[in-house]
Amino acid sequence: MPNADEHVIKAQLVFKIDTILKRRHLTQREAAALFGVRQPDISKMLRGAFRQFSVERLLRFLVKLDHDVDIVVRPHRAKTSAAAVHVS
Repeated sequence: MPNADEHVIKAQLVFKIDTILKRRHLTQREAAALFGVRQPDISKMLRGAFRQFSVERLLRFLVKLDHDVDIVVRPHRAKTSAAAVHVS
């Protein structure tokens, strides 16, 4: 799969978005209005079809859900694994 790392990052971001939507009891229609997209696009995204959304756009969705997004770059320290991108 091309850009497997990007796909994993998107999946983690969508998981966070879904968790927040459920916690806030927001419907897909309400989320779509908040994000400025169509409800069917939210439905597809939450079912795993999120290829159309860039990482940047998913980050903006999190901001619209009133979450801060911090991007931290630091030297890799573990000698047993390769450097990687993590979403937490």
